Amino acid sequence: MQKRFSPIHIILLVAMAWFHCITPARALNFEADQFEVTVPDLIVADMETSIEIHAKDLGHPDLMEYGQLRVTIGDQTHDVDMSDDGKAVVTHVFSSDDEELSLSIGAYHYQQPVHPMPLWLSILPPLLAIVMALIFREVISSLFVGILFGASVLGFYTKGIMGIFSGFLAVIDTYLIRGLSNEEHAAIIIFSLTIGGMVGIISKNGGMQGVVNRLSKYASTRKSGQFVTWFLGVAVFFDDYANSLVVGNTMRPITDKLKISREKLSYLVDSTAAPVAAVAFITTWIGAELSYISSGTVGTGIKESSYSIFFSSLQYSFYPVFTLVFMLFLILRNRDFGPMLKAEKRAVHHGEVESDKSRSLTSAEMGQFEPLEGIKHSALNAVVPILVLVGGAIIGLLYTGMNATYDALLDEGIQVGPKNLGRIFASMDMMESPPGNFFQKLGVLIGNADSYAALLWSSLSSAATAMLLSLGQRLMNLETCITSMVNGFKSMFHAILTLLLAWSLAAVTSDMHTADFITGSLLSSGIPPTILPSLTFLMACVIAFSTGSSWGTMAILYPLVLAATWSVCQAHGYDMAATLPIFHNVTACVLAGAVLGDHCSPISDTTILSSLASSCNHIDHVRTQLPYAMVVGATSLLFGTLPSGLGLHPAFSMLLGLGVLWGVVQFWGKKVE
Repeated sequence: MQKRFSPIHIILLVAMAWFHCITPARALNFEADQFEVTVPDLIVADMETSIEIHAKDLGHPDLMEYGQLRVTIGDQTHDVDMSDDGKAVVTHVFSSDDEELSLSIGAYHYQQPVHPMPLWLSILPPLLAIVMALIFREVISSLFVGILFGASVLGFYTKGIMGIFSGFLAVIDTYLIRGLSNEEHAAIIIFSLTIGGMVGIISKNGGMQGVVNRLSKYASTRKSGQFVTWFLGVAVFFDDYANSLVVGNTMRPITDKLKISREKLSYLVDSTAAPVAAVAFITTWIGAELSYISSGTVGTGIKESSYSIFFSSLQYSFYPVFTLVFMLFLILRNRDFGPMLKAEKRAVHHGEVESDKSRSLTSAEMGQFEPLEGIKHSALNAVVPILVLVGGAIIGLLYTGMNATYDALLDEGIQVGPKNLGRIFASMDMMESPPGNFFQKLGVLIGNADSYAALLWSSLSSAATAMLLSLGQRLMNLETCITSMVNGFKSMFHAILTLLLAWSLAAVTSDMHTADFITGSLLSSGIPPTILPSLTFLMACVIAFSTGSSWGTMAILYPLVLAATWSVCQAHGYDMAATLPIFHNVTACVLAGAVLGDHCSPISDTTILSSLASSCNHIDHVRTQLPYAMVVGATSLLFGTLPSGLGLHPAFSMLLGLGVLWGVVQFWGKKVE
């Protein structure tokens, strides 16, 4: 006889099955040695800590049946899944007052003393380095002390009192090694060395002197000399590192002759590097920017492509635009203020283009870069290698970008056919998020490029070209060429050492979660959507100033603030039409604030490169540039970002800010001569 189930039986069975499904774990009576618990050496208060739990007996019947664990830590319970290899990861947030980890899985108990590091300590290493650099005007020791302090704090919270002493050793065996072992950092070092070697050769073969003689016709006054420097800075738009090194080294002899201070030269170099590279359509920055923007739009209702978002955000890029125009105002009106005015008057009235603290190539080392006697000073011997550098970088970007874009099209299932630019550009129209016009397509292509490979290839080619020109014209023999190149390498040592220490400090701040502290502090309170752009601008500025990295700031903030902007706008009932202007403004503010913080920070790599390429004392450069950057930054915030966030059309905000900057130069600035 077949057994039948009544409706009540069916309901009970369904209820039992449902209860089993919603009860993923239970307190099981595991043996005392069933698990092995692994806790990170460093626990940061108020940050999620991942605790690994390993099951020793994978054949345990309860593990076989349930595959999940109910873990109790303190008064909190977590249900976690077990992987096939018997590992589970549970996250827990410790407070700075916690002294013990108490973990239970059924009858299994685990206890371990803990010593969480207060998150506010993470701001001290970069702050210490910055304050010391500004007070003592010496960046090497300041960076070292910042790294040492951070490493010692990390050592104390991982190893106890003896960790303070091991922190001293960690400076070199952990953080300096990490800075050197990064592939991108190595590429920057080699690129800088090769550029220095090329400059060494074209200085000795008379090419640089030939350029000076030619440009002197157009840069015959202080005003025209500064304008030519500004123009070259805008022209070398594709990369900020190449901009600083090429423009600084090329224009230094000319500006020295025209009695333009090294501080003013380094300001012109630094303030045309990142602002142009940040907003131009085709640069080495665009790939990172698009990638970060794309990661920030995941999970939102924004359907625009990342390039379209970037393009739409340019109307809100007040700081980069204001910086470039502000320099023109200073040049055209021949006015300065603050420490820069003092430096310019020193150069004009006393002929001292550098301060007595500058590490100048025109003092102890000038003989290494003076042209050889008895040779013709031909500008072509410098112009051709520099054109190879610039043109080679662009060709390299196009070549590597073409290959990467071709592969990306194939990954989307788009059949391109033969690999050439024409077919690749045509096939982009079939992409999931197609670029809209030629420039957007070119931007995507450059964005996919391997910028470091392109720069390395172009710098090597430029150095080889300089050497071949020297040998072919019998201006120098092989031994003199190599000696000149090595002397060029030596001239970059101080810059590379400073860069290495700055990267090491950035590694310390990463381990200590400095950016999380700053971000959490600024975003902890509820704010209306209209204030989000201004808050984002300030947040990006503070993070870039503290870490010395505009790229790192973008990587940190874009995924966070873009998603947060969408959520806040939705919570306030904004429709898509009202959300997009705020979203585009926030996108621009991450980039603009990062560039401002980068300009103000003495531990920024581009700021360091600009001062070294201009042979200006680094702290002199920071002190004289800081007031200008702060004035432009405040104008960008108060008359650009804030009004546009409140609803004023960005074009009116742009005109309003430019008018304010003209007034600052006209009424606050003073004539130098």
